[in-house]
Amino acid sequence: MAIVIEGTHNFRDTGGLPLVGGGVVRSGVLLRSDGLQSLTPAGLAALSASPIGVVVDFRTPTERAMAPDLLPGDRPFHVVELSILEGAMSSMAQDLMKAGGADPAVLAQAMASLPTLGELYVGMLQHSGPAFAEVARLVAASTDEAPTAVVVHCTAGKDRTGVAVALLLDAVGVDRAAITADYAASADNLAGPWADGMLAMVERLGAPLTPQIVELVTGSPAAAITHALGWLDAEHGGAAAYLQQAGGLTGDELTALRARLRA
Repeated sequence: MAIVIEGTHNFRDTGGLPLVGGGVVRSGVLLRSDGLQSLTPAGLAALSASPIGVVVDFRTPTERAMAPDLLPGDRPFHVVELSILEGAMSSMAQDLMKAGGADPAVLAQAMASLPTLGELYVGMLQHSGPAFAEVARLVAASTDEAPTAVVVHCTAGKDRTGVAVALLLDAVGVDRAAITADYAASADNLAGPWADGMLAMVERLGAPLTPQIVELVTGSPAAAITHALGWLDAEHGGAAAYLQQAGGLTGDELTALRARLRA
């Protein structure tokens, strides 16, 4: 049965995704979400009853202070803070706030310097190899005997979380089309009140809602993750080699990750 965490918008299990050559990803091992700050009582009860025992938070300290995770108090959770700046809404908001109060030329320059999502993801990969490898270790170390499944999240659950999940799925041999589809599902999940609220915040900061900003804040186009995976192939020969070369993951740890995630 699928886990439903009421109070989230972009929560899902990666279980069931198809592997190249046959088989699927094991359910209840690697899960992904947007922020956990708004869980309802039913959401808290569902999280407590789930196999999740490890919460990986990619948000910056500023983001965590603004919206602390709300976790059940009836059992322990191991919270791992692995801050990644690229994709942080607080960072983009600060840049736009500075430019929004300036003259139009300064604002135009700030807008022109915003990266595409694909470029943003390459920046993450260039700077955060150790963080992504640590997630791989946590997943590899999880077991079925205790609630040690791993949920990774950021603010939206689409960028930092999306790259991390795509990395791990690619490293264990998930079909690329399935990886792309899982990534792309975030935009639909976030559409509506969540996306409207975030875009309204951007407007309050004085920035125009250009197609590029709308995509950065609420989008998850297939081309963005395809760009990131292409960079991994070109620079490292794929996600598995990247986790070893840029993150320090050992061969034994990679083997354990594959054994844990492949059903």
